[in-house]
Amino acid sequence: MATPSAAPEAFTRAVAGLQAATPRPEILLEEIPAPQRLAPYSFALSATVLRSGDEVASGRLILLHDPAGHEAWRGDLRLVTLVTAELEPDMAGDPLLPAVAWTWLTDALEQHTATFTAIGGTITQTASTRFGELAGPAPTADLEVRASWTPTSTDTAAHLLGWCAMLASTAGLPPPGVTALNDRHRVG
Repeated sequence: MATPSAAPEAFTRAVAGLQAATPRPEILLEEIPAPQRLAPYSFALSATVLRSGDEVASGRLILLHDPAGHEAWRGDLRLVTLVTAELEPDMAGDPLLPAVAWTWLTDALEQHTATFTAIGGTITQTASTRFGELAGPAPTADLEVRASWTPTSTDTAAHLLGWCAMLASTAGLPPPGVTALNDRHRVG
């Protein structure tokens, strides 16, 4: 991989956009090592979503850049994500959840005016019950979102904010400025 100073301007601008955006306080971002074999240039962030101090979702967002372009990407930049979140056990079997979770991503990108093309992905719901030597904890349920899309400009700040909004929805956070009823404290 080339040194950052030798990176193409399009990649440098795209990375700067991801670094400049500030998510809501419940979402903690951290730069992590990017995969080296997916594209000539790459950059990665991880996110942890906290609700009442507990980690309820996590994700990775990877920016790929191939100056020669990539036919399947329909461009020379690509954003790839993996998000996992805990679910309430009764939601794990909801047949509508995958379609709703997909709209959390597409709607969040559109609401933040993050223009894109060639979007695709999968939504997976799982429910786990432990037995035998692994028995003990209550059954768990999880949601996994794997997706990728091609930004149509190097202004990626809107993409990061849209991705963070999708993380917040996946984690069950209320909209910014709204306090969930179960998060309110009794007075008096």
